[in-house]
Amino acid sequence: MREAVVVASKRTGLAKSYRGSFNNTRPDDFCAHVLSAALDQVPKLDKAEIEDVICGCGFPEGAQGMNVARIATLRAGFPETVAATTVNRFCSSGLQAIAMAAHQIIAEGATAAIGAGTESITMGQGKANADGMINMALMETWPGVYMGMGETAEVVAERYNISREDQDAFALRSQQRTAAAQEAGLFADEIVPMTVQWAKRTRKAMSRWSRP
Repeated sequence: MREAVVVASKRTGLAKSYRGSFNNTRPDDFCAHVLSAALDQVPKLDKAEIEDVICGCGFPEGAQGMNVARIATLRAGFPETVAATTVNRFCSSGLQAIAMAAHQIIAEGATAAIGAGTESITMGQGKANADGMINMALMETWPGVYMGMGETAEVVAERYNISREDQDAFALRSQQRTAAAQEAGLFADEIVPMTVQWAKRTRKAMSRWSRP
């Protein structure tokens, strides 16, 4: 069996939340800083050789949301070809990320992977959470990282010359296969029935529901 070996390890210092020296530092910038520092410990390993960056985050919202692992990886100057994913297991999120990085090497054939973690109590609460979603410094160089799926689909269609007719044909074929599978009972074993209470709302009630 392959063996996973830790070749570099870095972390930031700690400070008080809300009034400490890091109370205006973004968690994705924290992570980017230590990613770069860790790679500096192994200068013969190019950033492009990292096959996956797995970052744990206990409260992945606001400035530490939007797949913070991907944001931090790009912010650290890794090429866009390096994959990154964020995992959540609350207080053990960083430990889980390390375990998953080791698994990538032991069982999945990766040569080099990073297990990391990032969190900011200050930036993950209240107004800082709501207002800090976008890392503007990264936005200047990688605006596409915040692109929604609809915009992404448009780029893929244009780049690879995929016509609307081809997409519609693919979608129809997928639906036809689903219908045939349902009729043949192929989904019967994997769909579990669930009893729920339905709340019927009138148009007037829906209007009140949607009012800000």
